[in-house]
Amino acid sequence: MTIHYKLIASELSISEKQVSTTVALLDEGATIPFISRYRKELTGSLDEVQVAGIRDRIMQLRELDKRREAILKSLTDLGKLTPELKIQIQEAVNITLLEDIYLPYRPKRKTRATAAREKGLQPLADQLFLQEKFDLFHAASKYINAEKGVETEADALAGARDILSEQMMEKAEIRAKVRELFLEKGSFKSKVIAGKEEEGHKYKDYFDWTETVKSAPSHRVLALRRAEKELILSLDIEVPDDEAIAAIDSAFVIGNNEASDQVRLAIADGFKRLLKPSMETEVRLLSKKKADEEAIRVFAENARQLLLAAPLGQKRVIAIDPGFRTGCKVVYLDEQGKLIENTSIFPHTGAGNLKEAEKTIRHLVENYKIEAIAIGNGTAGRETEAFVRGLNLPDVVVVMVNESGASIYSASDVAREEFPDKDITVRGAVSIGRRLMDPLAELVKIDPKSIGVGQYQHDVDQNKLQTSLDDTVISCVNAIGVELNTASKQILSYISGLGPTLAQNIVDYRNTNGAFKRREDLKKIPRLGGKAYEQAAAFLRIRGAQNPLDSSAVHPERYDLVNKMAKDLNCRVEDLMKQEELRKRIKLQSYVSENVGLPTLTDILAELAKPGLDPREQFEAFSFTEGVNAITDLKVGMKLPGIITNITAFGAFVDIGVHQDGLVHLSQLANKFVKDPNEVVKVSQQVEVTVTEVDINRKRIALSMKTEEKEKEKQEKNAFQKKPFKQAVAPNQKPKAVKKVQLETDMAIKLAALKSKFS
Repeated sequence: MTIHYKLIASELSISEKQVSTTVALLDEGATIPFISRYRKELTGSLDEVQVAGIRDRIMQLRELDKRREAILKSLTDLGKLTPELKIQIQEAVNITLLEDIYLPYRPKRKTRATAAREKGLQPLADQLFLQEKFDLFHAASKYINAEKGVETEADALAGARDILSEQMMEKAEIRAKVRELFLEKGSFKSKVIAGKEEEGHKYKDYFDWTETVKSAPSHRVLALRRAEKELILSLDIEVPDDEAIAAIDSAFVIGNNEASDQVRLAIADGFKRLLKPSMETEVRLLSKKKADEEAIRVFAENARQLLLAAPLGQKRVIAIDPGFRTGCKVVYLDEQGKLIENTSIFPHTGAGNLKEAEKTIRHLVENYKIEAIAIGNGTAGRETEAFVRGLNLPDVVVVMVNESGASIYSASDVAREEFPDKDITVRGAVSIGRRLMDPLAELVKIDPKSIGVGQYQHDVDQNKLQTSLDDTVISCVNAIGVELNTASKQILSYISGLGPTLAQNIVDYRNTNGAFKRREDLKKIPRLGGKAYEQAAAFLRIRGAQNPLDSSAVHPERYDLVNKMAKDLNCRVEDLMKQEELRKRIKLQSYVSENVGLPTLTDILAELAKPGLDPREQFEAFSFTEGVNAITDLKVGMKLPGIITNITAFGAFVDIGVHQDGLVHLSQLANKFVKDPNEVVKVSQQVEVTVTEVDINRKRIALSMKTEEKEKEKQEKNAFQKKPFKQAVAPNQKPKAVKKVQLETDMAIKLAALKSKFS
């Protein structure tokens, strides 16, 4: 195990002690958020990215060890394990090399080479391989045996070449050399299958396409593979065969005689028949793995940004799930998101119904003192928004809400359990309203794959995707923390150390015994032991608790330390949290001990200053351009406000209010070169775009975020001005939420890089 720690330490540029300590904590059941936040002294202040990197790498190395042991056992059972071979296997640094070493010994189905060996042709193959001068046909004649199917000298030589082909193509060093050639100089080549031109029109760009394996971006690899799976395209990987064969020749051909010629023939046959197909399969898998990692990284980062979107907060909200003929479902939610009343209106089915709808909305607004109205952005969304805005309701914010996944939630067991007597449209409206109030708390109720921010999400490795998204949700939930007395069991289940069972037990206890008054009461929860309490407690907040520290991110294990600080200043803990002058008098160095260092003390002081502060940015109201409701309303040159809904490797999709997101290509995101869209945009960010192309038939909208210099200067100046519900953020400046949880928001990108490095 020590050798693994040394390797990981070298790869991540940290110390072996940091690695060993972190692995020990992980093995004990500690979570990444807990380790990175509350065990800084033990790990040397490793952040979430580094802890996750250690977790993934040690898992990978342990899997390698398991495979290594299985191979050693197999070779021992076969009686083929030599001291030299054992050393090779023990020193193999990755699974690819390990499998290459094992390949010649692996039990396999009958091949042309095994058939030739059964005919007794191995000695002839060995003689040819030495490439000494001898009478080729005379030597071959000795192996003629009609009963075994060797009727001529040519049959004997052909069988010997089959043996040589397999032996040479299974050499680890040859496979490594040809694999590198495929990766460096191989090319994807796709062609449309005859007769599939019309059916596969969406893949038109790839009907006759060639691109190097090395440069092909992830989205293109996944698109080509999907088209191949749908039987629209044929897809091959081509390499310079002559160069590959020449490279193999240089490794094996050592003479210039008839035997050498036989070796050359064996190499050419072995490459085309055995090695080339094998390498094409390998490179397909490697390119797919690489594409998956990039797509998963993009998905995870988009999900993170959506989960950490600015919440409206605890407001009285009307939420509307729009519809034309079937009407609009309307719900009223109180400040806690509780459903108080629901009804239906039909503003789009006639003048009489329009007046009745207007009366209903005005009554709800006045009766419940509504502060905001959330409208789903699906069918009839823009028309319903126009209707509501036309009411000119004073002091009411009207917001279009992305309803992706709301229908998934409304039909889920979670929704049925929460609203057993309500139909799915009412549940959908509730979800729309709640995701305006607190996106994180609502979106954790549905599978992250259903929230509409993926890139070829159904084509990638589903297990890896799920792991990445779970990591992302856990990171986001614990970065924010949750209110213990109002949190749903879904969001509680993502808290460090809990899970679905303990989350349900907490809710059950809360329902039976009333609100928690102190964190200590968590120890009364059935099956919530000391380890789970240690992991979870600091991420669970109690507003108005008996102990003010229970509303903060200070861990209960450090309460005595904070009490000592207050005692030393002759004040109460409440006074420390309220008075900056008192906190300035705290000399952190005085409280350093064997178990508590300056990193933890600094965190405690920051938390005392702003206990339980939500790091997400403040909410900013937004509205689309009036009169632009459909793709047919668009004209090239229009400048429109929009919301970033999805970020991909090739650009960003923007909702401009026409029921069809437009694409801002990577080259159109800024006036400068942009390598990664995340450098300039975030999911849910408000932007201004220019329409550059509209294809109504294909439902494609091309947009640009490039600005003229004067407009750019004006934009930068205006970005610093105050706006309702939000403190403005300058262009390209990271918002406050991202600043405070920077390590978490960069996690997916860095993890992908680490995983790629370890592959």
